[in-house]
Amino acid sequence: MIIWVNGAFGAGKTTLTEELLRALPDAMQFDPEYVGYILIKWVPQPDSGDFQDIPLWRKLVADFAAGLAAEYGRPLIVPMTLVNPQYRAEIFERIEQSGQRLLHVFLDVPEAELRRRIQAQVLVPEDGERDAEARAFRLRNVERCVAARVGLPDSTLVLSADEYDPGQLAGLVLAAL
Repeated sequence: MIIWVNGAFGAGKTTLTEELLRALPDAMQFDPEYVGYILIKWVPQPDSGDFQDIPLWRKLVADFAAGLAAEYGRPLIVPMTLVNPQYRAEIFERIEQSGQRLLHVFLDVPEAELRRRIQAQVLVPEDGERDAEARAFRLRNVERCVAARVGLPDSTLVLSADEYDPGQLAGLVLAAL
């Protein structure tokens, strides 16, 4: 079983993942950003600067997630903002074709609350310049991430992450499993 925790930057994906890992002690975590970091180092970057726009990233992420779940037979939790509907479909279809079950969780948070959370975060504590760049990237993407709520597949578990605490959210995910 793969649990993909999706939502805007600041929606609470990391916090929910931590709660799920406590509730599912055998579970493993996979962060697709690391695949992106490897690719950015070795392949030409897309004009957008977003590694999700690299087709190989999408293929590797799907195959890596499916491979981890198959090889270790443990629940896999994947916290990753994935808002492009074509990319989401491409990754999820590839995972499902591997025979792995997938629960897609989308954390829904109003735009104003997301902006407040992002402004309050310290993302790169040891480097003020990189911290400001990361915050600016997240803020630039708030509207796009909020818009991703529209058109989600019917099978998506949509949770109002501003109405429940992390433990309650984890309970809702566990109930959906």
